Amino acid sequence: MDLVILAAGMGSRFGGLKQIEPIDEYGNFIIDYSIYDAKKAGFDKVIFIIKEENLDIFKKTVGQRVEKYIKVEYAFQKLENVPEGVVLPQDRVKPLGTAQAILSCKDLVGDKFIIINSDDYYGSDAFKVAANYLNSLKNGSKNVYGNIGYMAKNTITENGSVKRGVLFFDKNNKLEKLVESKIEKVNGKLEATPLDDETNTNVISDDTLVSMNMFAFTKDIMDYLEAGYKKFFDDNKDNLKSCEYLIPTVVSDLIEAGKVTCDVLSTTSIWYGVTYKEDKDFVVSSLKKLVDKGEYPKGIWK
Repeated sequence: MDLVILAAGMGSRFGGLKQIEPIDEYGNFIIDYSIYDAKKAGFDKVIFIIKEENLDIFKKTVGQRVEKYIKVEYAFQKLENVPEGVVLPQDRVKPLGTAQAILSCKDLVGDKFIIINSDDYYGSDAFKVAANYLNSLKNGSKNVYGNIGYMAKNTITENGSVKRGVLFFDKNNKLEKLVESKIEKVNGKLEATPLDDETNTNVISDDTLVSMNMFAFTKDIMDYLEAGYKKFFDDNKDNLKSCEYLIPTVVSDLIEAGKVTCDVLSTTSIWYGVTYKEDKDFVVSSLKKLVDKGEYPKGIWK
């Protein structure tokens, strides 16, 4: 099983390359904790999806540390990787989205894999849940995916709003739709506002399950991503400067079309992340507490 880490984002709200921001006294990054948890859960290869110009800095930092313990490969998310005939605006600098990022590792990824964001701490239970799900699938399984759902209360920051996918699913825990939303605690309650309908703010319960972009896939997702890539640009020909090919949207569309199912897999893990600069001290202290409790060895790779 492979761990695919999406690390080509620009980190605009944090201000810099937050994927390699040291988060403990040993110089480790949030990525290190994710890789440690994934390896412990049974994942045996990590694929970093990065900007090609960041290859050296990734290799010299986290790559060099973890390659002794797990196989490491790199894929590059490039703006020029578009279907024939598509011409992007010259001043576009923003990556083309998570679906395009995943497509960039098509030739590297194995039959079963998960994706995560590089700058989010997911927690050990989430990786166990994901690994158990993938291990439960028969060899050659297709069109059956999983999304690891977090209780909303476990995914917020005190320093502003966060973007999460609110999960709607049936009695069999099959995902029906994922609504990308802005979530924020206001007067002690969680308010969720769909990104495509800012007039429709709703109060949600603390235990509402939300997506942190941790999906469990079989390799056939690549066929769907490739097939939908040209259509994405056709649909966004008037929005080529800012459009993004996003994996939650792709999965939602496939579910609506009846082509795939996606199991909602709940986790007890608590998210930590540096969405805002002000978050860092809390993340540092929280991870130190986990180390002190023995959940992680001091220094992780020491």
